[in-house]
Amino acid sequence: MVAACAGGPPAPRTPVDLLLSGGLVFDGSDAPGRVADVVVDGGRIVAVGPDAGRRHAPRRTIDATGLVVAPGFIDPHTHPDSYIRSDDPAARRNLPWLFQGVTTIFIGVDGGGTPDVADDHAWFERHGTGTHIASYVGVSPVRARVLGQDARAPDAAELDAMRALVAKGMCEGAFGLSSGLFYTPQGFADTPEVIALAREAATRGGRYDTHHRDESSYDIGLLASIDEAIAIGREAGLPVHIAHIKALGLDVHGQAAAVIDRVERARAGGLQVTADQYPWLASGTRFGATLLPPWAVDGGRAALFARLDDPADAARIRADMADNLRRRGGPGALLLTSQGFPWSGRTLQDMATEWNLDPVEAALRILTEGGIEGPGGSQRVASFNMDKADVDLFMQQPWVVTASDGSNGHPRQYATFPEKYARFVRSEGVITLQDFIHRSTGLTATIMGLRDRGFLRAGQFADVVVFDPQTFAPKADYANPRVLSTGVAYLLVDGVPAIDGGEATDVRAGRVLRHVPPAGSCP
Repeated sequence: MVAACAGGPPAPRTPVDLLLSGGLVFDGSDAPGRVADVVVDGGRIVAVGPDAGRRHAPRRTIDATGLVVAPGFIDPHTHPDSYIRSDDPAARRNLPWLFQGVTTIFIGVDGGGTPDVADDHAWFERHGTGTHIASYVGVSPVRARVLGQDARAPDAAELDAMRALVAKGMCEGAFGLSSGLFYTPQGFADTPEVIALAREAATRGGRYDTHHRDESSYDIGLLASIDEAIAIGREAGLPVHIAHIKALGLDVHGQAAAVIDRVERARAGGLQVTADQYPWLASGTRFGATLLPPWAVDGGRAALFARLDDPADAARIRADMADNLRRRGGPGALLLTSQGFPWSGRTLQDMATEWNLDPVEAALRILTEGGIEGPGGSQRVASFNMDKADVDLFMQQPWVVTASDGSNGHPRQYATFPEKYARFVRSEGVITLQDFIHRSTGLTATIMGLRDRGFLRAGQFADVVVFDPQTFAPKADYANPRVLSTGVAYLLVDGVPAIDGGEATDVRAGRVLRHVPPAGSCP
């Protein structure tokens, strides 16, 4: 018998949409990068490997030599409403996140997610967004719908109504229950009430995502607040995810190690506890929430101003505000970030000096004149209140992933992922590039329960970022927070280029991503 000729014709190559050739590929797992090809067809990853391109006939080839190729980043904590809910289709592309390399965002965080999840999802599907969207159902609208702004416990019937709203949101595709117990009115909920609501999420395979009650020393204190979050997860029977983990304010600087110890002990005991973090030393929130004591806003805006008209209550409010201002590092540490006001881009100290007022009186003037929406106010502030050593230590934990907490007026909305890379990977070496990518992609997808996303593997959806490791960097800062980041050369959202050659396209290829509850847990 004559042997077959080894030099016969080559096997036919399979036609595909796109080949990313020769980049340094990190597949989203906790594995080192390797030079490889990534093949995309029909919105999915077809193949990844050093010779994958040879087996396929791409309609388009992108030379990724010298570039980093990774899964699209997943941001588990965002406030993007001014973009994704805009009447302007161009705004709904969500460019602040796309130019960071982000392809999936979670909304409804800090306890703010509507229980009308299906209606919300339907709106996004009709209008289209540039990034994929996943939702939480939140304690705040659930509680407000039943109890309004009141600081009281629900009776049995009211608690049942709240539980039904959480169940509704979960059955309509929410990934879990979100709380923001620092904020009113949800901060009026005690631990057993939150546990009762969290059990509805647990029954339907969700998680408990929390801006926990006290990241500082406002109420029960940082460490007791972490204990409460863990207890809620343990009693309700579901994973706990701590939002934007931090030690906020002078009173708790240096407590990161104690927080980590509590989380590690809970994890060792079998409870899934994870966290996310933004790589900034200034937080961002509502101005009123930084200074007003919760008791002062019981009942809403009208009740707050009635108390300010009462001499005894007003004196107590001012005293509590002064102590909260001390916690935050003083009036020079509060940068007012809402646009279009006389104080925009200036510190509270600047305004107190200009108006010749005590800082607390200046703060009350801003809250009065600033177009308050609700008791906590609509004014935004960047609060410089974190210690670098705490930030570094949290970032190095293998259960902490990247999140922007991106909100209007803070550079984290435009620049979190590039900031983490440029400063904490490239400049300071706090974590490695491998850590950065794993904790912005595959680990986040696993924690959040996303299916077929977060990894560059055959069969996964083709959410892919290609960035230049020399130029991937933030351009936004505290003085100019609305500047797009640089360095993303290509970004695929379900295989469709949202950024092509460094320029945004006009497509809005994002999808609504829905959690699927276990069989039998929903009507």
